[in-house]
Amino acid sequence: MVFPQDVAAIRQRIRAFLNAPAANGKKVGNARWGVNAFYDYDGEPIYVGQTNEMLRSRISRHLTNQRTDAVAMNVLDPFEVAEIEVWPLWELQHNSSGDADSKAILNSAEYTVFQLVLGKSSFMAVLNEGDIPPAKLMTLPPSMRGCIIPEELYGQRKHPDVRIARRATTIAAAGKGDQ
Repeated sequence: MVFPQDVAAIRQRIRAFLNAPAANGKKVGNARWGVNAFYDYDGEPIYVGQTNEMLRSRISRHLTNQRTDAVAMNVLDPFEVAEIEVWPLWELQHNSSGDADSKAILNSAEYTVFQLVLGKSSFMAVLNEGDIPPAKLMTLPPSMRGCIIPEELYGQRKHPDVRIARRATTIAAAGKGDQ
């Protein structure tokens, strides 16, 4: 499939981020268990999620507009995501997705990240599709954060006129389904 040049450039930046080496030398996107946060062009957190299927797969589905609950419900607009931050849970790498203890750690990590980014938000809000259930706060592993928008596109995509028009279009499209 051939993508427009700007889309191809962003997808390349997403791949580069997911292929970046973590502190342990492994590609960060290959962490099977982990938590991710997306930030908009103002550095505001707009989404927190978890996965036990691999950070690479989950983040790619969200940001390439494949059907995820957050995208389908118009909570997460991939166009608004400028930065990604991930907390890979390497210690769970070989555990099965059905492992209850591992799932409890993942839930604690997600809730801890949610509280962390919520505390940094100017609006004290994160637009997830549902509430993140309270869990025991934990000490998080080191995170990795990076910008996924190429420098030559950043200024245009950050411009308020573009962002407002895009968001209005998304909201209007969502409203048509309610009629």
